[in-house]
Amino acid sequence: MSIFNTGINPFKKTKVVPIFLTITDDYSKYAAVAIHSLMQHSNPKRHYRVIIMYDKLSIANRWRLRNLVTKNCAIEFHKMKYNLYMQIIVRYCAKRSGSGDFFASAVYYYRAFIARLFPQYDKGIYIDSDTILLDDIGKMYDLELGDKVIAARVDPKVAMVPEFVEYVKNALDVPAKDYVNSGVLLMDLKALRKIHYITKMTDLIKEDAELVAPDQDYLNVILKGKIKHLNKCWNLQPEGEDAKGAKLLHFNLSKKPWFHSDINCGEKFWEAARGTGFYGDLMRGMEKYTQKDAEASAYQIRALIEKADKLSKVKEPLIKVT
Repeated sequence: MSIFNTGINPFKKTKVVPIFLTITDDYSKYAAVAIHSLMQHSNPKRHYRVIIMYDKLSIANRWRLRNLVTKNCAIEFHKMKYNLYMQIIVRYCAKRSGSGDFFASAVYYYRAFIARLFPQYDKGIYIDSDTILLDDIGKMYDLELGDKVIAARVDPKVAMVPEFVEYVKNALDVPAKDYVNSGVLLMDLKALRKIHYITKMTDLIKEDAELVAPDQDYLNVILKGKIKHLNKCWNLQPEGEDAKGAKLLHFNLSKKPWFHSDINCGEKFWEAARGTGFYGDLMRGMEKYTQKDAEASAYQIRALIEKADKLSKVKEPLIKVT
């Protein structure tokens, strides 16, 4: 085990709540805030283990993240290896690199490997690094999945944009009312292993279909009919939503509190940022963020909508599970 890993025994699966994040070096400071907020709201009578899946992560950032551990919250670092599945994903992403595509990085697909890489766990949680906890994540872990494979929130951004509604309906054959956001997932890892999720996903990736949000689109298509709808309080997206009753805030897409000072619930992010060891980095990042950067982010969103509109005109779904 790496010297960077610290805390409770990761193999006591019946006593540990495993939470997974996938990051690059640039996102380590945001992940630190998510992890710190998680630990601040943990139940002192329970044990938690944060597993950080990465490709490139500096020693300095690993040390700083490692320093976040508490008596009942451990951290484990897992470096991703370039196996056959990963090679397929990297090639797929390489074709989109430099296009301004949000999803041209392989890191978005790491969450699909969780079930395969961590057989010691039968259940787990995945969260994006642009989230913060306002309540004990163990409560989410305790939710029953029944006969479903994962629980996730229906994506609120899709319902707000007609082009996205038509895209998921026509290009993916998934009703907008069932299309979920993949930023917060409660997963039956045993079930995901049983259906060979990673194999199904990479088989679809090899078809090289042009999609709007590939990692999320694959999840919705592969697990259609097997997803439990998660209450919005566990994936509340402050932009355009009332945050009352939120247990987890998700600063989805381009409206980030570390770039914009007028974000709804942005103060919650900065409260959680204090004590992470990354506070100064985050403040300097906000100071360097320019109007040109904001315009570039807005352009990416417009490009996604235009792409969704174009792809929604297809006569049959772009991807199918056989």
